Amino acid sequence: MPDTPLDHAFAAMQAAPDNTQAELHYFEHLAGSELFLLLTEEPDLDNISPDLFEVEGTGFALAFDRPERLAGFVGREAPYAALSGSALISMLAGQGIGLGINLGIDDGQNLLEPAALEWLQQMLPDTPDETTRRPVQFDAPAGLPETVLTALDTRLSHAAGLAESAYITKASYDSGEQGFFVGFTGAPTAAQPALAQMVAEVLAFSGLEAAAMDVGFLRADDPATQVLAAQALRIDLPTPEEPQSLTPTAPGRNPAKPPRLR
Repeated sequence: MPDTPLDHAFAAMQAAPDNTQAELHYFEHLAGSELFLLLTEEPDLDNISPDLFEVEGTGFALAFDRPERLAGFVGREAPYAALSGSALISMLAGQGIGLGINLGIDDGQNLLEPAALEWLQQMLPDTPDETTRRPVQFDAPAGLPETVLTALDTRLSHAAGLAESAYITKASYDSGEQGFFVGFTGAPTAAQPALAQMVAEVLAFSGLEAAAMDVGFLRADDPATQVLAAQALRIDLPTPEEPQSLTPTAPGRNPAKPPRLR
């Protein structure tokens, strides 16, 4: 039976092979998952060397969404790097390398050809831009597709410690424009880029044309938060079981300095 969120998304895609939304949902999960990449040797801070397996003349890097799955597949202790799916896709795309995901897991194993990784890289959003427009009114998020709300809820349920709550609403701006808005409370400065990127990835794989959503960060005691909360859909993020450092250390954890292939 499917065991992880990525397994469940893969099973849903397999059950509906003609459903584009199910496919996008799987790839959105893949981009947002923490993956453990099998290496030939221990990584350093700047360079990693994936252990490639050849399938019909194409080299495939192998990644797993649980370190114990990686160990179970190779049958021994092995070096690996932990990095986000989006960072891994960006690293491999254009290198003529494919990606094997969760090999040995019947309900989740998948092989992505090099062309698929190039397509995924094109789907990944750029780093979100900052905006100078200010929201002047908040209303209920009428018209927000259920698929986007569900995807946000799922991603945020695995973002323990990055923020306390997310408020999803429709905002009217001082520019006269309107749009959907996510306001996060309790988000440390170090976590804010990751949250903004998470929202951008959800929209990128939503299947909606020209989808956009602004992201803001507020204090829980800010008067604007009270106004926002009165109209918004609220999602509470889980609390981490143990204190976690938000300082990127492992290869692939720093989006401003992704690891390089050897």
